Amino acid sequence: MNAPIDRQAVSHIVVDRQPIARPLRLRLYPDPVLRQACEPVEEFDSTLADVLDEMLALMRMHQGTGLAGPQVGILRQLFVAQIGDDVVRLLNPEITGVRGWLTMREGCLSLPGFEAMLGRSRVIRVMGYDPRGRKQALRVEGIWARVMQHEINHLSGVLICDHAVEDQRTRGSER
Repeated sequence: MNAPIDRQAVSHIVVDRQPIARPLRLRLYPDPVLRQACEPVEEFDSTLADVLDEMLALMRMHQGTGLAGPQVGILRQLFVAQIGDDVVRLLNPEITGVRGWLTMREGCLSLPGFEAMLGRSRVIRVMGYDPRGRKQALRVEGIWARVMQHEINHLSGVLICDHAVEDQRTRGSER
């Protein structure tokens, strides 16, 4: 009988045939991986679930609210988020509806120390998949809507600094 695999001893894993270095590490701007568009997740297996759990642990360690694939070097459409005790693991997300508008200050784990005032939809509908490949339809509002829009932007290579030119001029004059 074979001994179980010690996942901590494995130097890399594969998600959808894409090798992923272990342990996961947070990618910081200007790392080019943050600007790349992600491919959909096609394989829903236990390896994927393990990666999502590791992403959650890394996000919590950095005191974040959300973390997307590119932020750890995974060019797949996936993200994790947590607000309070509620956790979301969403794959291949697509915003299917929006309503309202809310402007708030936002930060990003990949842009430490940088914040920007951004307007985003107050309520969104999102379609995607859970880690087992089951279709999910979510309607979220407020901070959850903001977090999901932020993470979905990451999957297209869009960062908060892309929307913040005007805000940075304002911040500079306030000092």
